[in-house]
Amino acid sequence: MKVNHLQVEIDGIDKEILRYLMEDARKPILQIAGKIGISGAAIHQRLRKLEQAGVIAGSKFIVNTRVLGYSTMAFVGIYLEKAASNLEAVKELRKIPEVLECHYTTGNWSIFIKIICRDNEHLMQLLNHRIQPIDGVSRTETFISLDQQIERQIQL
Repeated sequence: MKVNHLQVEIDGIDKEILRYLMEDARKPILQIAGKIGISGAAIHQRLRKLEQAGVIAGSKFIVNTRVLGYSTMAFVGIYLEKAASNLEAVKELRKIPEVLECHYTTGNWSIFIKIICRDNEHLMQLLNHRIQPIDGVSRTETFISLDQQIERQIQL
C-alpha cells in the first residue's frame, strides 16, 4: 500500500481481501487467508494498515427495513432561504431518525436527503411536522422510490 498525499494506492492482495469482506464482512479471516494463500496474521496486519490509512471506515450490519415495517423510501430536495441556513438545518435533520442520508448539493436544492418511512402517511407527517418547519427551509420536493434496483459499493 502506498500513500500519496490525499490518495492511497492498494495492491492486488489488499483488493482481494477487501472484495471478500465487502461481499460479507463476517467472512472468517482464516477462510480468506486460505483462498488468497497468505497467513491470517498477514491479513490482520493489512486490515490494520487499511484502517489506519482511512480506506476502511468501519463495518456494519444491513437491516432489512421492510421486515421492520418501513416500506416507503423517499428522497427529498430541500430548498433553503439562504445558504447560511445550512448548518442549522442539518443540525435539525440529524434529530430525525428517519433521515438516513443528507447531502449538501449543487443544483436546484441546497440539501438532498434520503428518508425511510412506514408508509405514505408517515412520510406526509414527517414532511409537514418535522422537515418543512425547520428554520431556513423554504420548501421541499419529494420523490418516492418505487423500487431500489441497484445497491453496491465501488468495485475494486
